[in-house]
Amino acid sequence: MITELAAMLQERFGITFKNPDLLAEAFTQASYVNEHQDQKLKYYERVEFLGDAVLELAVSEYLYKRYKDMPQGKLTRLRAAMVCEDSFASFARECDFPKYIRLGKGEQKAKAWERDSLLCDIFESFVGALYLDQGREPVLAFVHQVIFPKLDEGRFDGVFDYKTTLQEYLQQAGDVEIDYQLVEQDGPANERSYEIAVSANGRQIGEGRGHSKKEAEQSAARQAYTKLQESK
Repeated sequence: MITELAAMLQERFGITFKNPDLLAEAFTQASYVNEHQDQKLKYYERVEFLGDAVLELAVSEYLYKRYKDMPQGKLTRLRAAMVCEDSFASFARECDFPKYIRLGKGEQKAKAWERDSLLCDIFESFVGALYLDQGREPVLAFVHQVIFPKLDEGRFDGVFDYKTTLQEYLQQAGDVEIDYQLVEQDGPANERSYEIAVSANGRQIGEGRGHSKKEAEQSAARQAYTKLQESK
């Protein structure tokens, strides 16, 4: 199982562990260790502890640098949405981690690999193990591939109001006329898709899509705000 995991990590993420025992530890639950005591195995909890801290720092640094004028409160809310059980469990599933977790027979029977709490732990423990094995840069390369693109996909748009954030940013130096215009709508009535463009004083600064006009406006505002931050 760990051999197959190592091959998958190399193929998908270009990651090769120098110490395979660390990788095995990150994907081993205590129930498996208890059933294989003769092998003197370790389970994931210690590297999970480290991975939790590494992920919070990596995400915090990325958000701080990307959104140069975003207030602390909004940065905190965005980070909380990214660094949480639901998000980490989702990332673990997208990485196909569930199939590689070593579980005791009882936990296998209970389908423990489906639990968000366990998948969150495994995602954190993998990052902790990777940090111990190779240091900061490979971890950053991994999270840039797995986590940060979700911002551009709009995964965390519901955390706060990007329209308000964009308006507050644009109007720091005075009044700015902000306008949202419907560019296109398509699809059947029950699956309608909308494209919205946002402009500031007549100049288009962003566009976005969504299944409602409100969602598309938020997407357009997020894209515009992100572009403005990155151009500074």
